[in-house]
Amino acid sequence: MKIFVTGATGMIGTGVVAELRGAGHRVLGLARSEAAAAALARMGAEVHAGDLTKPDTLVEGARACDGAIHLGFVMDFQDLPGAFATDRRAIEALGSAFAGSRRPLVFTTGTLVLPAGRIGTEDDDGDLAASAGFRVPAENLALAWADRGVHVSVVRPAPTVHGPRDHHGFMPMLIAAARKAGSSGYVGDGSNRWPAVHHDDCARVYRLALERAAERARYHAVGEEGVAMRQVAEAIGRRLGVPAVSLSPAEAEARFGPFLGPLVASDNPVSTALTRQRLDWAPAHPGLIADLEAAHCYARN
Repeated sequence: MKIFVTGATGMIGTGVVAELRGAGHRVLGLARSEAAAAALARMGAEVHAGDLTKPDTLVEGARACDGAIHLGFVMDFQDLPGAFATDRRAIEALGSAFAGSRRPLVFTTGTLVLPAGRIGTEDDDGDLAASAGFRVPAENLALAWADRGVHVSVVRPAPTVHGPRDHHGFMPMLIAAARKAGSSGYVGDGSNRWPAVHHDDCARVYRLALERAAERARYHAVGEEGVAMRQVAEAIGRRLGVPAVSLSPAEAEARFGPFLGPLVASDNPVSTALTRQRLDWAPAHPGLIADLEAAHCYARN
């Protein structure tokens, strides 16, 4: 198949392109710059010039393909409502391109759409009160395209997608904050849990979800279902040679900022049982703590 991929040059997208090409698919990647186009060409993908803020370019790219994976997101912490609006328009554009075709279309949200403090499953709906409840309308909007003849599914990656290509994710942010403060922080007793996944294990979930082409399916791209945040802070502290310290919620927000601070305190354990069963998938790469012990996590922070 020929697959249209947005966000194809990002951390997860790079792995998705490799997965698709390794399985014999052709890839058409969205590129909004000459640098992105060059990166896609190096990966062996075809290039489609366009931008998430220009829905017509998304329609054109999708209509030229047999399926699509939507990974792109405008991460603008200064204008998150604008970023969400852009994402919704992108979903509408891609859905309209595939309406009535039964072609597979895979969207992205995250496990943080699930209610906090209990083990969330793939069959659980997103919760507007969750840490990433702002992504719930987009998830519901995407899944609704199944009513209009699209084989649409959603992948929920862990908030911690880690590995050598992770330059801008949550772990680099935590490492940079620990360097600056001279200590590695967790909130309260640090028993709250974050799921985690290596970026190449995550990429494989996307490829399998696309090939399965199930309607209204939700998958958890999660290698570890819940890693205690105190363990994360201690691993970072050991590598940097600084202490791991407990922070109050107010101190966490002051240290990490108004967006990341509350997330550091969130408890987001999830199950991957249905994803493993439905996709015959299991993680094959190092876990988060092992990765945090590796030099590559610190060379760029």
